[in-house]
Amino acid sequence: MAFNFGTPSGTSGTAAATAAPAGGFGGFGTTSTTASSAFSFSTPANTGTTGFFGSTQNKGFGFGTGFGTTTGTSTGLGTALGGLFSQPTQAPAQSNQLINTASALSAPTLLGDERDAILAKWNQLQAFWGTGKGYFNNNIPPVEFTLENPFCRFKAVGYSCMPNNKDEDGLVVLVFNKKETDIRSQQQQLVESLHKVLGGNQTLTVNVEGIKTLPDDQTEVVIYVVERSPNGTSRRVPATTLYAHFEQTNIKTQLQQLGVTLSMTRTELSPAQIKQLLQNPPAGVDPIIWEQAKVDNPDSEKLIPVPMVGFKELLRRLKVQDQMTKQHQTRLDIISEDIGELQKNQTTTMAKIAQYKRKLMDLSHRTLQVVLIKQEIQRKSGYAIQADEEQLRVQLDTIQGELNAPTQFKGRLNELMSQIRMQNHFGAVRSEERYYIDADLLREIKQHLKQQQEGLSHLISIIKDDLEDIKLVEHGLNETIHIRGGVFS
Repeated sequence: MAFNFGTPSGTSGTAAATAAPAGGFGGFGTTSTTASSAFSFSTPANTGTTGFFGSTQNKGFGFGTGFGTTTGTSTGLGTALGGLFSQPTQAPAQSNQLINTASALSAPTLLGDERDAILAKWNQLQAFWGTGKGYFNNNIPPVEFTLENPFCRFKAVGYSCMPNNKDEDGLVVLVFNKKETDIRSQQQQLVESLHKVLGGNQTLTVNVEGIKTLPDDQTEVVIYVVERSPNGTSRRVPATTLYAHFEQTNIKTQLQQLGVTLSMTRTELSPAQIKQLLQNPPAGVDPIIWEQAKVDNPDSEKLIPVPMVGFKELLRRLKVQDQMTKQHQTRLDIISEDIGELQKNQTTTMAKIAQYKRKLMDLSHRTLQVVLIKQEIQRKSGYAIQADEEQLRVQLDTIQGELNAPTQFKGRLNELMSQIRMQNHFGAVRSEERYYIDADLLREIKQHLKQQQEGLSHLISIIKDDLEDIKLVEHGLNETIHIRGGVFS
């Protein structure tokens, strides 16, 4: 009898199972110790029972408002099935309603002629559509046809994720008719306002667990309250206690002034509650369809079937799914950027590893040379110099002499060092073009320059000595000339 919006086990369950809640906000809820009294709220004025079941004012059975979050969805369970568990106490009224509806659809006696058959078809059409009034008897008021009536065709069953939070976690959902950007920009003022709603008690601290965007420019804010006791310990206020306080008439008015359109607890259902919910089909849902929905549940441990009545509900779930898809895409973009950065880091790391491998191989070769030389020295210890060793010494002396020759390699080395200094001074080399000199080669260059400097110093000292001698000779010559001049005069 249900209007087929699509396969009951469709995308809603998938979206519910894969989404993640908005991130928590740090900086809230410090548990610093101050003397305080125990947490207590006054008795609610109009809430009836504060548990999950009984009064229809208990919104949501602890389910959130956004379809697809890992903490559950609410519209199906929170609004369509709000009075499901109070049905046994309303059995006579519902029975009369069902009899009147059947009379209006099958055998109206309003006109007493063939027009009643046309009226019956019209009532059937209204019942299938889920709107209008069904007249069937002059002495009985007409039947109001709503989307919840059992003959409405525009019904389907989807799946929502069940929350897994305990009552001790104290999570309460507040839905604001404001955009997420406005909520985040005024988050501190919102926390202070909620603290005033709680009476301004200094032993209580309001904390924001998460903020998430909802369709139609609404925002879901998950909060919890921490109470500090005089002995220095702290605890979270249970979700049911906090929700009961928010449902009081005066408190609810203050929340509405802040822009809150809906409040509910976010707590898990007990096995008995889940069993009772599954055993009793929601109002207007055919038991056969409900049983099939339970069989088609893709994950009975995490998902629970919820009715979708009317196109409005279908559109709402579609908007929520679209919103969740955008959030998933945003998260995928962030992950893609992280992967790209990791790939760059991997390329850089691989290049460094290759460089270190080459350096390790070079050091290994040098270490092997040192070991071989040391072994050769120990092996030749005590022996006289052989002919080949003498020849090698002569060759080394020749090479050393060539290196020390000022017109050959020394000049070239001096020229290279001058060019290097000029490049460092003017910054002609680009930043990515870097040259490195091996440590041993740099040490040899320093040793060579040191020897060259010592040679220049020695040459300078010789020149100074020669200059002194020349001055002495000149002085002697001047005295000799002077003496001779005196003699001849």
